[in-house]
Order: sequence, then C-alpha cells, then structure tokens
Amino acid sequence: MAKKKSLVNSETERDVGEFIEAVSNQKRKADSKEILKMIQEVTGLEPKIWGVSIVGFGKYKYQRKNGEEYEWFNVGFSPAKAHLSVYVMFDLEKEKELLARLGPHKHGRGCLYIKKLEDVDHGVLREIIEKSYRIER
Repeated sequence: MAKKKSLVNSETERDVGEFIEAVSNQKRKADSKEILKMIQEVTGLEPKIWGVSIVGFGKYKYQRKNGEEYEWFNVGFSPAKAHLSVYVMFDLEKEKELLARLGPHKHGRGCLYIKKLEDVDHGVLREIIEKSYRIER
C-alpha cells in the first residue's frame, strides 16, 4: 500500500481573493485576476491556494516510482515578481506549434512564464489551460 505524503505546496484553506489583493505589483495583480477568471471559466472549478503562492484548480493523486502518493492540481498560476507563472500538467516541450501561436513567453516542461498577459493570444492560452485540465493521468 502506497504511503500518502504531503508536498511543500499542498492545498491550503487560505483565501484566494485576499492572496491576489496582496500582490503589490498592480499589473501582476490585474493579470492574476484576469487569468483567475479565465481558468474558472475553462474548468468550472473554484481555486485553492497551494503552498505559499500558487493558485491551483482541480486535484488528482499520483504515485512516484518510489511508491509515495501525492496530490497536485490540474492547472494553476502564480503571480511571481518577474512574470506570471502558469503551471500545466503536460510536457510543453512537445507543443511547439501551440507555443508558437501563444506570443511572447518563456517556458519549462510544465510551466509558462508570461511577462504581460495582454501580449499573449488568450485563445491559445485557453487551449493550453483546457489541455492541462482535461489531460488523462
């Protein structure tokens, strides 16, 4: 039987609205409100704060190779100082065509880094959010 463990960024009961209102960078705060609404529209779910600074939607369990079980969100974001981080649960490295249509950004395997939400194609961003939310695990 797998042992359930908690990650540092576990789901909390902190208030999402208060968290976003506390963002000091006004542009990042506005972008956070906009992406919050966008993800809620796509998923139909209420957001939760995960750890200290991630707003996550949905929840699933997964098991690592060592047998430990964890819970994580399906899609989320964080209003970091340098950029808005959008967390997805699929390998962005395999989505070259989709990323080419997104607009200015940087990315890792499971994270988009967006300086200004207004500079990216919102339709493409919705596609990315939808794919992360619906992905089979």
